[in-house]
Amino acid sequence: MAFTKPTMLSLIFAAFIICFCFSSSLAELQRFQQPLKSDGSLSFLVIGDWGRRGLFNQSEVASQMGVIGEELDIDFVISTGDNFYEDVLGNHDYRGDVEAQLNPILTQKDSRWLCMRSFIVNAEIVEIFFVDTSPFVNDYFTNPEHNYDWKGISPRETYLANLLKDVDAALSSSNAKWKLVVGHHAILSAGHHGITVELLQQLVPILQEHNVDAYINGHDHCIQHISSRHSNIQFITSGGGSKAWRGDIRKWDREELKLYYDGQGFMSVQMTDSTATFAFYDAFGSVLHQWSISNESHAAA
Repeated sequence: MAFTKPTMLSLIFAAFIICFCFSSSLAELQRFQQPLKSDGSLSFLVIGDWGRRGLFNQSEVASQMGVIGEELDIDFVISTGDNFYEDVLGNHDYRGDVEAQLNPILTQKDSRWLCMRSFIVNAEIVEIFFVDTSPFVNDYFTNPEHNYDWKGISPRETYLANLLKDVDAALSSSNAKWKLVVGHHAILSAGHHGITVELLQQLVPILQEHNVDAYINGHDHCIQHISSRHSNIQFITSGGGSKAWRGDIRKWDREELKLYYDGQGFMSVQMTDSTATFAFYDAFGSVLHQWSISNESHAAA
C-alpha cells in the first residue's frame, strides 16, 4: 500500500494517524510500503495528544504543520496517539470505542488515514515499527480510574507475549539502515507521567538488542529529547499537539535532557541513507531544537 503526500495540512488529518489499534497481535506484523522521493530521501512530521477540536492552540499547531510540511515536502504525518479527547489510541482513545478508529470506511473516505494497533511502515532506508503500548501499563488494569475498551486484548498476558515476540522477530529480520519505534507511552520522560517501567523492563531490551535508533512517543503533553548515558537509543517525545502542561517537569540529568519544552508544538524528521535530522517546532513555527544522527556512528551530533 502506498501513501500519497497530503496537498495541504491546514488540519492535522494527514497520511498516518497512528492509533495503535488492531484486533490482535499477529504472527507477523503487517507491513506497508512507503516509497522514497526521487533523490532517495524521506521526510515526515510527528504530532501527538492533539484531538481537541481546535482548542488549546491545536489549530495554530496544525497551521504551522502545513507551512513546515510544504517547505520540507513531507511524505506523511505520524500521530503518537490520543487522537480524540476525552474518551473516544493512546490511553484516552482506549477509553471509548477503540475499534471505531479501525473501521475501513475511514480509509475509504480518505486513503491517507491508516489506523492499526501494531504494524510496520517500510520505506527502504528506514523501517518504522508501531507498537501498541497501552496494554503494557499495569495501572490501567489494576487501579483503573477510567473504563477502558480492551476488546482484542484479553487475555492480556498472551497478547503482550505475542506482541513482544512479533516486535523482536520483525526487528531481527529488518535490513533497513534506520530503525525507528513509535509508541504512545514514553519510556524515558521528565514529564508528568515519567518513566514507563513496564516498557523499560519488557520492550527496551529488545530495542537495544536490535540497535533501534530512536523511540518516539507522545502521552506527556510536552516536547522533549533525552539522550541517555546508558543507551544509544534517542528517546523523543512529541506530545504537544494541543493542551500542554506548563511547568510540569521532573528532575533529570542535564547532560541527558537535550530539550524539554512545556508548550505546544510538533517534530519533523528528514532522512537519507546516511543521516537523520530531527527538529522541534513551537506553535509559531520557530525551531526549538535540532539535531542529527549519522548512520555510520548512530551517535547524536
